[in-house]
Amino acid sequence: MKKILMIATGGTIASRLSDSGLTPHLKGEEMLSYVPQIKNLCEVSCIQLMNIDSTNFTPVEWELLAKTIKDNYLYYDGFVICHGTDTMAYTSAILSYLIPKSPKPIVITGSQKPIDLPITDAKTNLYDSFLYCVSKKACGVVIVFNGQVINGARAKKMYSKNYNAFSSINYPLVAIIQDGKVMNYRQRKYSAKPVFYDKLDASVGVFKLIPGVDSKVLEQYFVFYDAVVVESFGTGGIPDGEKSGFYPIIEKWRKKGKILVMCTQVVNDGSDMTVYKVGKSLKDKYGFLESYDMTLESVVAKLMWILAITKTPSKVKKLFYKNITDDILYTEE
Repeated sequence: MKKILMIATGGTIASRLSDSGLTPHLKGEEMLSYVPQIKNLCEVSCIQLMNIDSTNFTPVEWELLAKTIKDNYLYYDGFVICHGTDTMAYTSAILSYLIPKSPKPIVITGSQKPIDLPITDAKTNLYDSFLYCVSKKACGVVIVFNGQVINGARAKKMYSKNYNAFSSINYPLVAIIQDGKVMNYRQRKYSAKPVFYDKLDASVGVFKLIPGVDSKVLEQYFVFYDAVVVESFGTGGIPDGEKSGFYPIIEKWRKKGKILVMCTQVVNDGSDMTVYKVGKSLKDKYGFLESYDMTLESVVAKLMWILAITKTPSKVKKLFYKNITDDILYTEE
């Protein structure tokens, strides 16, 4: 039987109701006791790394999680991480860059209801995660949730309460799990030795554009962050009227070496700054990078990973447009 390490971090799956609301309480071994049939799939060990609401995740916790996998990588055939749903897509994206193309599966799961409730999605999600983890073609970082196996760099939480919480954005599902069987849609095979990165640079800000927002707000983002992601409308752009005041601010901070990235608030289809003048002029004159088909979570994670490696704009651009784990398929490179 394969040896799988379960890493428990808290989240709804481990929560119990208290006077102040749901709070992570159960430990990994206790969660496993609710799904005893997992022992028929594999030999399981458990590490209780933390027990927190995933809202409290920061780059410190991500680095610790990646280090834990690295330290145990030689001793296990795969990893199942129990995690809260709110920042799960960020974590899956981060791990996709810190441990890219892992030949061993790194599966992240959680639930919308605690595992100790009579009616819950937690037991199915946990069992499915181990079922996928021990399957023959399992590899890389994925989220397993509601019978779907999603590329870790392509996941986004779409529902706050619905069991079908996550979707794969601009990319097919890796596999589905139905009637106790794993049906693979994407043939992934990572046979090279794993590469581990251990540092993130959190100097990444996301500026959400809304109609009429003051350009001085964007300036403050440049003051605090080395890379600023503009989450714009439609295919991507920034108001170009004389009264908007954005362009002089952008030019000022670009000359100081700040990294500028254009993203879209629209979930599907991605950005294309060449479509409209408000996007094309920015790209041509100020060298904006753009997310294309990437998720916002993946853009943020990738920038944190890149900035820990280099802050040279030309090198940042090269890494940003590099396809690491099918995280970006359409680029200008």
